[in-house]
Amino acid sequence: MRSIWNGAISFGLVSIPIKLFNATESHSISFRQIHTEDGGRVRYRKVCELDGEELDASEIGKAYEDADGSLVPITDDDLAALPLPTARTIEIVAFVPADSIDPLQIDTAYYLSASGVPAAKPYTLLREALKRSRKVAVAKFALRGRERLGMLRVVDDVIAMHGLLWPDEIRAPEGVAPDSAVKIRDAELDLADALMDTLGEVDVDSLHDDYREAVESLIASKAGGALPPAEAPESKGGGKVIDLMAALEKSVRAAKEARGEEAAEPAEVTELKPRKTAARKSAPAKKTATKTTSAKSTSAKTATKSTSKTATAAKKSAASPKASAAGAKKSTATTAKKTAKKAAPRKRASA
Repeated sequence: MRSIWNGAISFGLVSIPIKLFNATESHSISFRQIHTEDGGRVRYRKVCELDGEELDASEIGKAYEDADGSLVPITDDDLAALPLPTARTIEIVAFVPADSIDPLQIDTAYYLSASGVPAAKPYTLLREALKRSRKVAVAKFALRGRERLGMLRVVDDVIAMHGLLWPDEIRAPEGVAPDSAVKIRDAELDLADALMDTLGEVDVDSLHDDYREAVESLIASKAGGALPPAEAPESKGGGKVIDLMAALEKSVRAAKEARGEEAAEPAEVTELKPRKTAARKSAPAKKTATKTTSAKSTSAKTATKSTSKTATAAKKSAASPKASAAGAKKSTATTAKKTAKKAAPRKRASA
């Protein structure tokens, strides 16, 4: 590895000459831009806006752009004249428990190597002190034109340093958490714990980048003149509202089966109907209720008519005795008159 920075660790009055190395490297596949019509490379040229000339790196400086758009030139000599104690020094300011560092602050990682034989003993002393204390060192250092915060810890037999973001560079998580209140039942937590226990731990070294391997295979195939058939990605059914308990139970069962353990009875995952659909389906109920009310109203009208007819019949029935008596008197008088006529002697006609 090639060192990217030379300096010293300031540990009280002890100075430890060191070299700084990048501890990580990127394996991401980079692409070039091309002209799609003819495959020609598309390149960027640095051109001065005033005279239109293309510039090389030796002709390019730096400047700060003010709010009004004006540029303030800043030279390397200007920056070198600034009072920066950590320009070539990693200055340890405190030793703290490792869990007191917020993981959100952790940035780029570096390896620190003792520079020369005289630096070996103080380097080893600091390393062993960090091991025994089970603490990490918080330090300030300058790199690439700015002062930074760092955390020193031991990795195997090497002192590693993680660049840290300054506390004011961490955003507050405002508006990120769910707005609505959610109640979690103990049974759901128990299943979540069971799923965590079933999944267990994993050897991080066994994990690899499947997508990068697929891209490399695609590049190799196209370079050889062949194009592998595209495989449709498996649908995982994301975005559906599901029964959480059944989903947890099914996840636990699948994890146990993957580990060769006996699984419990299968739990079906049922899709829950969205609230809007339920509201739409409840609309016919209103129509049914309207029909029922109409039917009740019709029955009431029929009952009213029936009652009215019954009352009319009752009135007629109440008036019938008088009508019957009058009819009986009339019939008796008519019969008497007829009887009297028959009984009266007929007069003979005179000669």
